[in-house]
Amino acid sequence: MKVYEIITSRIIEKLEEGIIPWHKPWRSVEGMPKNLISKKEYRGINVFMLAVQGYESPYWLSFKQVQELGGHVKKDEKGTPVVFWNWINQVDEEEKEKNVPFMRYYTVYNVAQCENIDESKIPSVPAIHNDFDHIAECEAIIANMPNCPEIQQGKQRASYNPLNDIVSMPRFDSFDTAEEYYSTLFHETIHATGHQSRLNRLNNNVSRFGNGEYSKEELVAEMGAAFLCGFTGIENITLNNSAAYIQGWLKALKDDKKLVIMAAAQAQKAADYILRVNQ
Repeated sequence: MKVYEIITSRIIEKLEEGIIPWHKPWRSVEGMPKNLISKKEYRGINVFMLAVQGYESPYWLSFKQVQELGGHVKKDEKGTPVVFWNWINQVDEEEKEKNVPFMRYYTVYNVAQCENIDESKIPSVPAIHNDFDHIAECEAIIANMPNCPEIQQGKQRASYNPLNDIVSMPRFDSFDTAEEYYSTLFHETIHATGHQSRLNRLNNNVSRFGNGEYSKEELVAEMGAAFLCGFTGIENITLNNSAAYIQGWLKALKDDKKLVIMAAAQAQKAADYILRVNQ
């Protein structure tokens, strides 16, 4: 089975269980999935693949890393695949060498799935504090977004218009919670990163409801909003968890095995743009 199919089948399993993997995929900023040895955070689709497993600890290890720490994986525990890109040299028809990217995967285990690892080597998980600082962080993200689009308040619905590069938002007090307002605003600003003056991701087909490009862009916006909500520690509640909604994503993912991985990569790039990562 190809790597795309392996990852997508795992996502489909969760959707069929009624779980949307990119809905509140982590507990806090500190809780984003990361490797215990390198402390490096996983990125792209790996964030959702690991966080949806529901473990309290954000730390993961490969089977070999578990052994190197003197521990072992508990009996009957099932690992989770994470993907990475590698390069191979190929010779084309003109006998010219070129580097070609290809995707590979390996299996990791949460520290809760392991035994006999020295507890001093596993950092404790910080407590979550849902205070007003989280909301202030949301405001700071939008205020510091490079080349931020115009944001118009008091509109009838939330939307992004790429023609005039304007994000429209209903009144703040029309939302049930502040978290709902900011997660919705994040969704629309992720759309705005696709403008030609930013990441140039959008095209004319995106605006046509129901087609493949529209579905992909909506998935990018949902995942990107989840990244930003996770960064600020608030719950991502933009999603409609209805059976019809989930069935729609199931169909889209079954029709295109590469959709979820490619959308997650673009969502990560969009979130990085807003957060000024590597800028």
